[in-house]
Amino acid sequence: MNIQFNQVMPFPLASISHGHDSIWGNVAKLESGKKILLNASSGKGKSTFSMTVFGIRKDYDGTILYDGRDIKTFSVDEWVEIRQRKISTVFQDLQLFHKLTVAENLQLKNQLTDFKTEQEIKSLLAELEIDHKWNDPCGLLSMGQQQRVAIVRSLCQPFDWLVLDEPFSHLDERNSLRCLSMIDAECNSQKAGFVLTSLDDDNRFTYDYELKL
Repeated sequence: MNIQFNQVMPFPLASISHGHDSIWGNVAKLESGKKILLNASSGKGKSTFSMTVFGIRKDYDGTILYDGRDIKTFSVDEWVEIRQRKISTVFQDLQLFHKLTVAENLQLKNQLTDFKTEQEIKSLLAELEIDHKWNDPCGLLSMGQQQRVAIVRSLCQPFDWLVLDEPFSHLDERNSLRCLSMIDAECNSQKAGFVLTSLDDDNRFTYDYELKL
C-alpha cells in the first residue's frame, strides 16, 4: 500500500517554518515495502505525523492518500479493517493498559486477528529478555520494558505499514538493535514497510530512504 501526502499541513504546525524537504506542505510518498527514517527535531510534528497517518487526527489541510484514496473518506468500518490489517503503530506514549498484565495487553491485540500463537508471542518477548514479565501488570514495568512490550504488541497483527514514534527513547543501544532486528525481520516476513521517527540521524540501520518534517 502506497501512502501519499499532498500539501498536508496540520493546523497546529501551520505557523512553524518548515524546510523545502519537509513532508509538511509538500508532496511526499511512503512507497510500499520501504523502510523509512523520519527525521525531525522536537516540536516539528513526529507524533502528529503518527496520529494523522493512522487516521486519529483530522485537523489538517491537504490530502493523505492510501493507494490513491483520500483517508478522510473512509468509514468507521473501513478504519477498523485498516487498523487491524493494514497499519500497526507504536505511539510515543505507548498506550498500554497499565492495570493489565503483559500477557493481557498482547492477547487483546492478537485476538483481533489471531495472527500469532501464544508461543510465538512469548518467543518475541524472550528475544527482548522480558518473557519473565508475562504475568506482571504493565504499570509496574520500567519505561524501557514497556517500550519493548509495545513493540511486540505492534507485531501481533498483519500489516502493510508499521509506524513507530521514537520507539527506542528509553532503550540502550543493545536493546535498540535487538528491537530493530525484530522489526526488520517481521517486515521482511510480511513484505511490509516501516516508518521510524527519530530526533536525529540514526546510523544503526540501513534505511531505504529518509524523510524530514
